[in-house]
Amino acid sequence: MGADGGTSRASVAERGGAHRLYRHGHSPVHGLPPHTKLAAAFLFVVVVVSTPREAMWAFAVYAVLLAVVAYQARVPARFLLGRLLIEVPFVAFAVLMPFVAEGERVHVLGLSLSVNGLWGAWNVLAKGTLGVAASVLLAATTELRELLLGLQRMKLPPLLVQIASFMIRYGDVITDEMRRMRIARESRGFEAKGVRHWGVLAKSAGALFIRSYERGERVHLAMVSRGYAGSMPVIDEVTASGAQWRHALALPCAALVVCLLGWML
Repeated sequence: MGADGGTSRASVAERGGAHRLYRHGHSPVHGLPPHTKLAAAFLFVVVVVSTPREAMWAFAVYAVLLAVVAYQARVPARFLLGRLLIEVPFVAFAVLMPFVAEGERVHVLGLSLSVNGLWGAWNVLAKGTLGVAASVLLAATTELRELLLGLQRMKLPPLLVQIASFMIRYGDVITDEMRRMRIARESRGFEAKGVRHWGVLAKSAGALFIRSYERGERVHLAMVSRGYAGSMPVIDEVTASGAQWRHALALPCAALVVCLLGWML
């Protein structure tokens, strides 16, 4: 177990997190180096956001491009659509925009809707959905550890990479700690039914924070005792060939052509 009793559980949790986000496969997309996929996804989202909202046909082409990538990655539509549910809060916000926005109004099915609000809702839905879909495809074809290596390769500040690494490794450990604390409360007959029980929940949150802080101190001391001096050693150096870069950047380049046509037409 080492200096921290949760280390082994963290490894299991990390693998479990990978199973939820990552879809194992041997497709051409899976085989691309992680930093090329990160760059492609980022550039694609930038192009999508830069597209004028009036070019509705362009967003349909973007969706087709992502469908082609999903086909190459052998990611089923059901898998992709299921993870798009994460954008439900944004959908709810977009649905409200035509009702609350000001300006010229139109009547649809007896409802008075703002024209600016309708365009704004379309803008949020189209660009948000495409951005989330690109992120889901990235996560589905790249393991979490590879994503961190890709961020490291792209010269992201090392401290941010380390923070992300520890979040991934220990997020599920903290969640498991919360679950065990909940079971302990319920085994003693506690059941949160109203405001009068918030005090108990607040104390539990405080205890969880203290336990997490103490765990972090123990992990840090263990790392320092093993030679940690502020930066993590680079174990795997990922590289990409010119052909791999061309394959990865085909998506944002095609999207850029569509975006330019959207501005010109």
